[in-house]
Amino acid sequence: MRYDLDDLRLFLHIVTEGSITAGAHRMHLSLPSASSRVRSLEHHAGVALLIRGRRGVRPTPAGTTLARHARDVLAQTARLESAVASYSQSPTAPLTLLGGGSAMHRLVPRALASFLRAHPDVDVTVSESRTPQTVRMLTDGEADLGVVLDDETHDSGLRMEPLGDDSLVVIGQAGGILAGRTALTYREVAEHPLVGLNSDSSLRGWIEKHLTPHAPVVRYRTTVANLHALVALAAAGVGLAVVPRPAIDPHQPLEVCELQDPWARRHHLLAWGVKDHPNSTAAASLAEHLRHAAYFDPVFPSTHAPPAGRRPLRDN
Repeated sequence: MRYDLDDLRLFLHIVTEGSITAGAHRMHLSLPSASSRVRSLEHHAGVALLIRGRRGVRPTPAGTTLARHARDVLAQTARLESAVASYSQSPTAPLTLLGGGSAMHRLVPRALASFLRAHPDVDVTVSESRTPQTVRMLTDGEADLGVVLDDETHDSGLRMEPLGDDSLVVIGQAGGILAGRTALTYREVAEHPLVGLNSDSSLRGWIEKHLTPHAPVVRYRTTVANLHALVALAAAGVGLAVVPRPAIDPHQPLEVCELQDPWARRHHLLAWGVKDHPNSTAAASLAEHLRHAAYFDPVFPSTHAPPAGRRPLRDN
């Protein structure tokens, strides 16, 4: 039988999430459409692939086998696209990739490293920009891809897909004032001296945009230009810091608390530009490298990561 790659991706998402509804959401499909695709897979396979229960679904032995091979097929497909794309691009037409400071911290560098090794004839212009500006540039045909925040995309009409969690947390010195706490509000955080990013940073802009007029005035002991420096200062006990969770090295001694404010829960989306670029195949490959950089972060894996067993992209 012939397998549709999107059906395989959907099935993997369902197995990962333990829910057809959640898998459909990951693929931006309606529940009836996703259910129909699963039934079609089972019909063509001639065997049940999922066990449906009150609390979700789990794979049957046949479903487990399908999921294992589907991961291999999708990984090989991504490698095939990367290999073929390297012969079809002009070095004079660079791709343009945009993203906020959080994405630039680790996600984008990891994706670029693997993509540029796999595509020696394709250049990439990378710029940091806030989500509203990124959406505008993608809509105006000034960029190919962007990593944006889900809460700021509005009804742009752009093609988008989830990349991973980028929720904000509060960090401080190990054994310091956060010890024993698991969560607190921004108002509680603001009672203590903070360290933060410079006023022109996308993260600082995000935080200040969501504060109410009656929010407490924050005392910043100092501000810095990047997340590496910010995390180091918080770890040294200079002050508390609000950072995206993926910016944290779990091996670094830190106290980490959830930020309870609703605006602290956010996710990265991969957004596609509308311009007719001759490097469309390369853009698709760069998108795949961004997905894998989010899925296989060796320091802090994405909350949207597929189950263990899916293989990272290789350069050749």
